[in-house]
Amino acid sequence: MRLKLPDNQRLAAIGLDYADGHHVEPHDHPQAQLLYAATGLMRLVTRQGAWVIPPTRAVWIPPGTRHEIHMSGEVHMRTLFIRADACPQNLSDCCVLAVTPLLREMILRCIRWQAQPGEPALPLLEQLILLEIATLQRLPLALPLPTDRRLRAICKALLRHPEHPHTLEDWGQQVGASSRTLARLFRQELGMSYQEWRQQLRLTEALPRLLAGENVQSVATALGYASGRAFSAMFRRLLGENPREYLQALSQLSTLKHQTGRISDAD
Repeated sequence: MRLKLPDNQRLAAIGLDYADGHHVEPHDHPQAQLLYAATGLMRLVTRQGAWVIPPTRAVWIPPGTRHEIHMSGEVHMRTLFIRADACPQNLSDCCVLAVTPLLREMILRCIRWQAQPGEPALPLLEQLILLEIATLQRLPLALPLPTDRRLRAICKALLRHPEHPHTLEDWGQQVGASSRTLARLFRQELGMSYQEWRQQLRLTEALPRLLAGENVQSVATALGYASGRAFSAMFRRLLGENPREYLQALSQLSTLKHQTGRISDAD
């Protein structure tokens, strides 16, 4: 989507709905984008890596970043396009953010007010949105991809089989490098350890399975965890809630939408 903002407007709020499996082809735009959906799961892919965006989370995309988006489930997207000179200074790279209830409501209000030209409170709402975005918590849902051929071989194998139990010593024998070298390269190229990268991969695989209705134990087993408890501990460490708490919160949000008659807003 190519969008030109009026000179007196710092951001645009847009609502879009997508069917399961929809693919937004690679593109870029001069504005930053906050990509948010209350229902459905999105995967953002750039040359630097991949990010999974579960419901009630958002991804920040800096201006000029070429990206594509894959939809999993019916996606109700509410997105902000933000002028480059209005972007929060602490957001210079792609990252997944925890959307607060306040920001969610402000995005919905912004969509409605921008459809009413001349709304006097709109500039103030824009400022509040930008201030709230700058304070959002970052979530470890990025999956950076390496350039080193040995690391790429490991990462590609794990992308095909996230449950793979290999240690760095095992991989070292296959790709022709010591475990110490591989550990250094993971830190150097990806900014995280092998174990951290594998945990985040498994989380990106777990989320769509859980949202599709698989139980925690079956997801844990499929992803190579010795127990549902171990999987839940990883999930809580990375997302701040265990799987049941996270899914229960989504269920309550869905129920609230229906009770308040706002499901048509796709919020």
